[in-house]
Amino acid sequence: MEQSLFSNKGFKSGGFLNLTPRDAYNEAKSGNATIVDVRESTLTGYKQFDVPKVIYLPLSELLNRIEELPKNFPLIIADSAGLRSHEAMVILLEKGFNLVANLAGGIVEWERDGLPLVVNNKERLDGSCMCQLRPRMK
Repeated sequence: MEQSLFSNKGFKSGGFLNLTPRDAYNEAKSGNATIVDVRESTLTGYKQFDVPKVIYLPLSELLNRIEELPKNFPLIIADSAGLRSHEAMVILLEKGFNLVANLAGGIVEWERDGLPLVVNNKERLDGSCMCQLRPRMK
């Protein structure tokens, strides 16, 4: 990770730079970074990051579509809570991406911090825990 990329922002954890939702939002809002949402497509319909540049690329498709990501532009890797984004960070770093940071806490913490979302209630999910989320019966 280039030290000046997100200078004086975030914290190191698991060997990665992690940005708080507020820092990630400020970088993405200003156009200094793109958010890469690695949630599976069934999870992105209900709530999406409301910033100028977002790439939706499910973790399950990352290796096959990795060439769609710019290597020379800062990327903030995001998911629901920070677990899949960690896996994506490992893959990206192994493939030579060094302008990357992880969104700490994913979209869950983003929403908790009151940051902007696009919400489509028709795509709301049901389930007793995040591991059981599924589209609602319509």
